[in-house]
Amino acid sequence: MKLSEAKSRVFNFITLVLVGIAVSYPASGQTNWVPLGTTGWTSSSSFEQAKPASTPSALSQWHGPVGRSELAKLRSLISLAESWRNQYDAYHLSAKTPPSRKPSTMTLAEIQQWIVDTPGQHHAIGRYQIIPETLQYLVDKSGVSKAARYSPTLQDMFADILIYDAGYKEYVAGDISLSKFMDKLAGVWAGLPLQSGKSAYHNYAGNRATITRRLYESEMKRIFSS
Repeated sequence: MKLSEAKSRVFNFITLVLVGIAVSYPASGQTNWVPLGTTGWTSSSSFEQAKPASTPSALSQWHGPVGRSELAKLRSLISLAESWRNQYDAYHLSAKTPPSRKPSTMTLAEIQQWIVDTPGQHHAIGRYQIIPETLQYLVDKSGVSKAARYSPTLQDMFADILIYDAGYKEYVAGDISLSKFMDKLAGVWAGLPLQSGKSAYHNYAGNRATITRRLYESEMKRIFSS
């Protein structure tokens, strides 16, 4: 996402407040950041693009997106499709060698070392099932230290960056339709369905959409009409 200098400064300030740690961002006005969806990372990561770590056993146990802001509610909806049971401590259930501790207690450096030490298995981790290439992209883009803990706050911040990359500001401004925004989000999170009802990565490493398009659309309308 290319932001104006003013918007970039606002975004960086919010990030600093959210994370509560010292970070080093690119110089003001720098425009070399490319939205994740245009970098080709998905096609180079077909092994990692696997079905989410956990899926709901009963939708009746889920009461819809929660939180005060649209972004908080949207993150909650994404978590339904990606990590319903374990949330911030989720990791891909097929991993033969799981993380040594709960992901939310690990540093970014420790998570990346776990990835290096356990080749040949899936490494999607956290509430938003972030895969290695995406994690590195987010670390590089935000400038967050690898000594930072993969805390719920940091995971939420990373999710917000991906949501903005997917066209959040454009949708809110009325520049793209709800359906287009939903499809762009589905291009980031494999558990979300496209208009076809299937994951954008259907049949890649057992991938599938974990919620219906009907539920997805109804909750998106509820989020953005409140």
